[in-house]
Amino acid sequence: MTGRRRWSTEEILDTAAELLRTGDADSFSVRKLAAALGTDSSSLYRHFRNKTELLRAVADRILLAAMDGYRPEGDWKQRITALALRLREAFGEQPQLAAVWGRYASGGTGSRLVMEELLQALRASGLPDEEVPVRYHRIVLLLAALIASDAGISTITPTEYEQAMEQFRVAVLGADPDRFPALAHFARDIRPLGADRRAAFEEVLAAQLAHIEARIT
Repeated sequence: MTGRRRWSTEEILDTAAELLRTGDADSFSVRKLAAALGTDSSSLYRHFRNKTELLRAVADRILLAAMDGYRPEGDWKQRITALALRLREAFGEQPQLAAVWGRYASGGTGSRLVMEELLQALRASGLPDEEVPVRYHRIVLLLAALIASDAGISTITPTEYEQAMEQFRVAVLGADPDRFPALAHFARDIRPLGADRRAAFEEVLAAQLAHIEARIT
């Protein structure tokens, strides 16, 4: 009698990533993953102790992909900006996994590569060593929030997007000027969250880097 196939760690992660592309971290389970592989959950626990460890491994592969071929160029601000855009692009190709990174982080090689580059760039800025960890933490929190928000918008279907735009127009253009005077005043200039996402991403990041630069000079 032929035994069940033994799946490699990479094959398990491939299938997990595929499931997460069509779902999310909340609906994902080891049991669903085992069913997709045609095996039982116990066989997967030989590779990963629990669901969180598995999700961290999936997120780390995105970070590894982002860092593949990366070479630091330019000054410290250019390095951080280039890295941030690579992360945004990598998670943009698999937007359902952005929330996984933001929620579960990662302790794998991909995570360490990102951490190393950010820390090196911040040290190159001239910040005192005692300030580098704090500034690193602020940047990572900002990137995780921006990337997760950007990815969340990109998963919306065309129908959902049109419905959201209609609700936006009603809420903004139809605002009662007596109750919402500022909203009514700026109504025609307010942009929805999905507009100019790349430009907004870069501007918010640039503002954070300018804040760091101001502390140096």
